[in-house]
Amino acid sequence: MSSVHNNSKKFPAVFNDLNWYRSNVPCMEACPVHTDSGRYVQLIAEGRFNDAFHIARSPNPLASICGRVCAAPCEDACRRSWIDEAVTIRPLKRFLTERYGSESTKPDEYQRLISDQVDVGCQRPWHLQQLPKGSDRGSGKKVAIIGSGPAGMGCAHDLAVLGYQVTIFEALPLPGGMLRYGIPEYRLPRGVIDAEVATLINLGVELRTNTPLSAEYNLQTLRDDGYEAVFLSIGAMKGRDLNIPGHELDGVIKAVDFLLNVNQGYRVNLGKRVAVIGGGSVALDAARSAVREFYTPMEEIEKTAEAVVNQPAMDAARGALRSGAAEVHVFSLESLEELPSAKTVQGKEELHESTLEGIQLHPSWGPKEITGTDRVQSLNMIGVTRVFDEDGRFSPQYDESKTMQLDVDSVILAIGQQPDLDFISDSDGIELTRGGTIKIDPETLATTAPGVYAGGDAAFGPRILIEAVANGKNAARSIDTFLSGESSAPSMRVTIEKIPIDDYKMPSAYEKLTRKSPDTIDVGRRTGITEVETIFDEAEAIKQAERCLSCHIDTIYDPEICVLCGRCADVCPEKCLHFVPIDEVDMPEDQKKIALDSYGIDAESDQLTVLLKDDTACIRCGLCAQRCPTEAMTMERFNFVETVE
Repeated sequence: MSSVHNNSKKFPAVFNDLNWYRSNVPCMEACPVHTDSGRYVQLIAEGRFNDAFHIARSPNPLASICGRVCAAPCEDACRRSWIDEAVTIRPLKRFLTERYGSESTKPDEYQRLISDQVDVGCQRPWHLQQLPKGSDRGSGKKVAIIGSGPAGMGCAHDLAVLGYQVTIFEALPLPGGMLRYGIPEYRLPRGVIDAEVATLINLGVELRTNTPLSAEYNLQTLRDDGYEAVFLSIGAMKGRDLNIPGHELDGVIKAVDFLLNVNQGYRVNLGKRVAVIGGGSVALDAARSAVREFYTPMEEIEKTAEAVVNQPAMDAARGALRSGAAEVHVFSLESLEELPSAKTVQGKEELHESTLEGIQLHPSWGPKEITGTDRVQSLNMIGVTRVFDEDGRFSPQYDESKTMQLDVDSVILAIGQQPDLDFISDSDGIELTRGGTIKIDPETLATTAPGVYAGGDAAFGPRILIEAVANGKNAARSIDTFLSGESSAPSMRVTIEKIPIDDYKMPSAYEKLTRKSPDTIDVGRRTGITEVETIFDEAEAIKQAERCLSCHIDTIYDPEICVLCGRCADVCPEKCLHFVPIDEVDMPEDQKKIALDSYGIDAESDQLTVLLKDDTACIRCGLCAQRCPTEAMTMERFNFVETVE
């Protein structure tokens, strides 16, 4: 039984069934596509890099992209963070994809995943190994995917593997959606996006760029062209307006438009002092892009080199290249603790990098007025006392006596995004929500029009990359059911491996290892598209992977052979084992009955002793099993495979 030890009279406890053991791998449960993150990290620690890649890639068709820019909910859920800091799961994925992913010199490892039955760890429905590859179920059936962002690419990948004729329609000149046009290149190199797209094309996906849906080329046109199902994954590429005086002035630009221009290679003249309004990842991307200059004429570089005394010419050139805004200020309604970008492990690291680059953060300030004649001259702010009400709803309150005025040349608005749905007509039969997104069934992603599905930002509003990929995979599954007529029911099987205690060994001093994120290049060298984050070398990757607490492995207790010697509790370094009388255990009666009936024990007995374990503190050291004289305590690995049959 599991318990969290506290100072109350009774110990709250739950009975550990199989679902509990599966949920006890929190990184896997937190991942929207249920990547068995812990297992691939453990394999990295063992030096089994190609096996680790198979596990990282099987559920995620955009693993190479996620290795660089995933928001990593797995890290936020990581059990190691309950003790000190989370394992560096996202950078370790990049370590693998650099070796075997689409951007690597060995992309044939992906082909092994498709053709061979390799070990891919714990699985969920529609991980790559569960797709019926080589089947003819999709033969002759055409599917249109509108938008080539992460949701569209995720959907296209899985349908192509099933043999469907998939066409992606992209409005912009190049594929990738907000991956290409929203995320700065210093975070996500365009070559990585191109490599992931190439994988889709090699699977048979047709890509049509510069082909937006419109009043003339619409959903009915697609139906007339023989497409039997459509997935709308158009993203949210329209920035929201800020309805305050001065918002219409020249020099006020929406963050989405700014990033779209910068990432297409256009120069945006922001001036030397820029204010960014917003507290999310888009605000930080805009702010960090504003301090970079993506193009500087060579004559300017040469002038700078001549003017700087006792400085190498290359350093001077770098200084000229990185000659964006001299000051960038980020204002957010939220306090520093409430900042959306500060609520995740990865977000906190990006905040840190932003401050290193000289970006000034101003939490708890709201915009009141933008002043100027024809162009922005200053921004007036007002203090914020509260952002959310008692029920957690957005309801900001202000302190009129607390004000700030900042002279600025430009104001970038990063206060939200919305999809452009002008191509939808009444005849399409697609309903929208009050918030301006596409109305869907949250389980199947079906819209109110038969055969039309929607996901990603267009259906849910702005969300993180891996959630969009999960939407795409979910839509592919629903489209397959719709077109093939084959429904399925979920089932789960589990294998449990008892590990001989003489063979069980965690890495040396693993509990003392500290988290280390990948190195970043020197601030002075962060010019234009130069990628900021570096890659773990092999030694550091193994060291960081050794911090994993191996949540797949659990201590299993057999009360029938326990002699109540208490040695396991005595030796536990985290004090997470406790022997207590059953009348001190606070447990649901139905669970208590199941637990006692499984051992044939009278539920009315009050002479029983219960062993409780605090799983929030356990570090899987195995000392309890080593110390047990009767093998009542053992270490056992759980592997779960959930399928639809």
